[in-house]
Amino acid sequence: MASMSGVVNQSDSRLIELIAAQIGEGAQEMACKQGPDFLRQRPIAQELTHAGQRAFWGAAVASDANLLAQGQLAVVEEYAPRLAQAVLDAVMKKHFPVVLGGDHSCAIGTWSGIAKAYQAKGELGLIWIDAHLDSHSPDTSHSGAPHGMPLAVLLGHGPSALTDLYHWRGKFKPENVVVMGVRSYEPAEGELLKKLGVQTISIEQVQEQGFANCLKEMIGKVSSHTAGYGITFDLDALDPKDAPGVGSPVHNGMRLADTLEGLRLAAQDPRLVGFELVEYNPLLDDAACTTAATCEALLKAVLHSR
Repeated sequence: MASMSGVVNQSDSRLIELIAAQIGEGAQEMACKQGPDFLRQRPIAQELTHAGQRAFWGAAVASDANLLAQGQLAVVEEYAPRLAQAVLDAVMKKHFPVVLGGDHSCAIGTWSGIAKAYQAKGELGLIWIDAHLDSHSPDTSHSGAPHGMPLAVLLGHGPSALTDLYHWRGKFKPENVVVMGVRSYEPAEGELLKKLGVQTISIEQVQEQGFANCLKEMIGKVSSHTAGYGITFDLDALDPKDAPGVGSPVHNGMRLADTLEGLRLAAQDPRLVGFELVEYNPLLDDAACTTAATCEALLKAVLHSR
């Protein structure tokens, strides 16, 4: 959040603003766009408020499906600046931003907006929890789907319309970024992150050491020389048993119980500047709405001490 001088002050108690990132055109399976609306029908904000947090549904930013005729990238390039502005506005109002997607291309807008809000104070760290590396470019992606590109964009690699939001390329430095839960990626993505020096934590490492232990270590890494850090959580990082309704499920993922334990650590950390939860696809959820319940559990875990 920001004082009248524009300097972010993390010590004050903040309202939690739930921001609906209604975009699915960045993915092959576009029904993730319906995820925020479906979650909005559940009593998430009320339950957080009853638990002692002040939460409300704020901005809802919807992509322009009419642009899809020009390609998926055209949709994302028009959408990202609008979401970035909504997130920036939330932080400047002293709200704690929680962005609910939507496909993971929304991360370009989310973290561009948060980085801009904190720019005067210093660099930020970012923990990217995902089964994938999301570090393609239009030249390396076989599918061409922009939801496989957001981390590369935030690191300064990709279409200039996205990398140069706010006339600023490379909003996150590689040494301040870590990817956790990785188990499905293509060589070009791995080569880029290796070249840049971004640390990646495989699912095998997470399972061996425990999610909470890994997260604690990574929080130390991304926050030691920064003004704070954010967490973006792709539901496909979880095993499909706990989150069947996701855009790109991958077996042998993290289990929910272990993940919740770790996120409660972040909930108590005043250096956490924002949280993002993405890739919920209600059309692929089971009859018991397991994935929706998982979303609620994750949000409660990471926000219970905000």
